[in-house]
Amino acid sequence: MQRTRTRSTLAIVSLALFMVVLDNLIVTVALPSIRRDLGASLQQLEWTVNAYTLAFAVTLIPGAAIGDRFGRKRTFLAGLALFTASSAAAALAPGAGELVAARALQGAGGAIVAPLTLTLLAEAFRADRRGAALGIWSGISGMGIAIGPLVGGAVVDGLSWQWIFWINVPLGLGLLPLAAAFLNESHGPSRRLDGPGLALVTTGLFALVFGLVRGQAEGWGSAPIVASLGAGAVLLAAFVAWERRTAEPMLPVDLFARRAFAVTNAVSFFMYFGTFGAIFLITQFVQQVMGYAPFDAGVRMLVWTGATAVVSPIAGVLAERRGPRGLMIAGLALQGAALAWLAMAVTTTSTNSTLWPPFAIAGLGMGLVFAPSASALLSVVAPQRAGQASGTNNAIREVGGVFGVAVMSTIFAGSGSFASPQAFVDGFTPALWLGAVVLAVGAVVALALPRRRRAAAASPARVEPAAATA
Repeated sequence: MQRTRTRSTLAIVSLALFMVVLDNLIVTVALPSIRRDLGASLQQLEWTVNAYTLAFAVTLIPGAAIGDRFGRKRTFLAGLALFTASSAAAALAPGAGELVAARALQGAGGAIVAPLTLTLLAEAFRADRRGAALGIWSGISGMGIAIGPLVGGAVVDGLSWQWIFWINVPLGLGLLPLAAAFLNESHGPSRRLDGPGLALVTTGLFALVFGLVRGQAEGWGSAPIVASLGAGAVLLAAFVAWERRTAEPMLPVDLFARRAFAVTNAVSFFMYFGTFGAIFLITQFVQQVMGYAPFDAGVRMLVWTGATAVVSPIAGVLAERRGPRGLMIAGLALQGAALAWLAMAVTTTSTNSTLWPPFAIAGLGMGLVFAPSASALLSVVAPQRAGQASGTNNAIREVGGVFGVAVMSTIFAGSGSFASPQAFVDGFTPALWLGAVVLAVGAVVALALPRRRRAAAASPARVEPAAATA
């Protein structure tokens, strides 16, 4: 019975993460269709993506804390229900404003679900079996990355962009009763909700990410943006100060003293900045400049995302055996090299043979980072603190993604536009170079990871004393 429940937990949390990841990338292929249908500007398209990531980033740490306090299974079910309902609302949205609001609710629901999938998984599996489970979990998540653009393109071509949201509804409705029946309830080490910390982190992240998202439209030196970014920085600094002195913090500040934890979070920020900022523009390049329909664009992106899906589970197993350091360094370096290759190669006459080699290299690099980064995090935390660690890492990744989309779109808009293929390439090229530099910095940062750091699954007897001091 326990073995059946363990397998059921793996299937449920992996499919839930698959749904959240699928929705994050499925939208990118539909952006040109949404722009034409709703008459959206570049800034409004950014909001279609960033309303999701803004709400996601703001809700991640509080969501994990609420799960620790009120029960992870109960909170997971609430997040899954919110994500499903808001997907239906996005499909029914009559205009851009309603779509952005629904996307924000989706982001909040996804932020509750995503970190709890790792927490529930860590608790369901013994330490010596956790590595294989992480590989499967990251592989299924990788499948969401792989088929997201393809499914989005097929749906937009065959039906309409609204259906990219409808497909979440039956999946969510199917998962809810299964999760209620098979998941075990658990709580975190703290049974009290950190009210002041919750208020500080929520308002601080919102102010910071809002300033990043609106910086291009308002002007980076404008009073509202400077005030927003400044307030965000001050509030987050106050949050860290509060978490250091409160008896039951929601943010594991002490874990940042562990090199593996701090470096893994920094690497995650740089990877999401460079890669997802680039993907936001690449999916539009394939359609705007190369002239492909959404489905055809998804097929071409499959070279990138498919490589990620294939490599992720293999990297998860290798990280348990050899440690995540080398894999993460190589992954960031490959992604940076791929974007540099694209920056040198793209023109208004680019063909598939121009794109596919760097796409494959970038996908390979992403796959080498996903599962090893989860392994590195779990290597320094006890299972009961996995929710805090996962929520923190996911928040940092999403803020990195928002930085990437906002800053790389600003670079694009400063040098190019949608006016013509050449204008698009003029802005696209310097944005890609920025992404390549950011990823290269991430590879350098990854050098600071401890050598041959093994995850908890590989050596439970050695990890428990370290976890006890976490």
